[in-house]
Amino acid sequence: MADTPHSDNTPDKPSEVGLPERPRRSKGPFIALGVVLVAALVAITVVLTGGESDDSASGNTTIRIGTTESGSDYWKPFKRLAADEGITIETVNFSDYNQPNPALSQGQTDLNLFQHVLFLANYNVSNEDDLTPVGSTYVVPLSLYSNKHNAVEEIPEGGSVAIPKDPTNQARALLVLQDAGLISLKNGGSVLSTPAEIDRAASKVEVTLVDAAQTVAVLDSVDASIVNNGFAMDAGLDPSKALFSDDPRSDAAEPYINIVAARAEDKDDPTYRRVVELFHHPEVQEALQAESRGTSVPVKREQSELEDIHTELQETVRTAQR
Repeated sequence: MADTPHSDNTPDKPSEVGLPERPRRSKGPFIALGVVLVAALVAITVVLTGGESDDSASGNTTIRIGTTESGSDYWKPFKRLAADEGITIETVNFSDYNQPNPALSQGQTDLNLFQHVLFLANYNVSNEDDLTPVGSTYVVPLSLYSNKHNAVEEIPEGGSVAIPKDPTNQARALLVLQDAGLISLKNGGSVLSTPAEIDRAASKVEVTLVDAAQTVAVLDSVDASIVNNGFAMDAGLDPSKALFSDDPRSDAAEPYINIVAARAEDKDDPTYRRVVELFHHPEVQEALQAESRGTSVPVKREQSELEDIHTELQETVRTAQR
């Protein structure tokens, strides 16, 4: 994901991964049956609702939000607060981080909440899509953990450090290691850096690429490991014992601001904007902070600012892909 309190994974090749195909059947033999079933369902709906089968009739608005963390504690107060204002939030959970954006683009969801700005920029460029941020949520740090050492200085010359191998987490991890003084990146590195940019002669450690979900599992076999915040929380790692973390409040953290995304044509929808505002309600934030063990940093940026950050990152990605 993108960078979240629970899940931060990102895809290796977002342009090659789509939603699972639905079972396909020959249409002919089932047309008549389909008509009967639809009629029956309509009749049942009328009986159960007194003839009001949609949200507009009942005065409510239902918003489907795609996410990879529907089990997170903050959804309970978030949904309740929205319901108090006539907004029914339905979460659509995905286990694969490649799925929420295509689902949003295809109209299967109305919004999604699972990714940071860089993830969205990479998706849009790779898939020629135009999803857009409508609000910001939070930033979480990316940290270096170790089961063998208590300080960065204890990591030996030639030691091994594991990092996530997916593009956006990989680049951020390399920047963390550079800030920690463990590696040096040619030309200072960027949000799209790869291990090929490591100046080995000027670096202290060797970098090993692993799946983001395995960065905790390999802790006993390496000197240290960069672990996404969500996986660290799930594994019970103590964030106060991380050897090093990047600063989620710094300007350098802008690409990793988590967002609520919508289709471009819906970016000015007032109900969607209200949903973003409700995310920042104290009750929702309290639940988020408890779950992330105080590591989540709330971010409230204007939509225009997010669009500017997103546009700039898209251009960075395009340039890198040329």
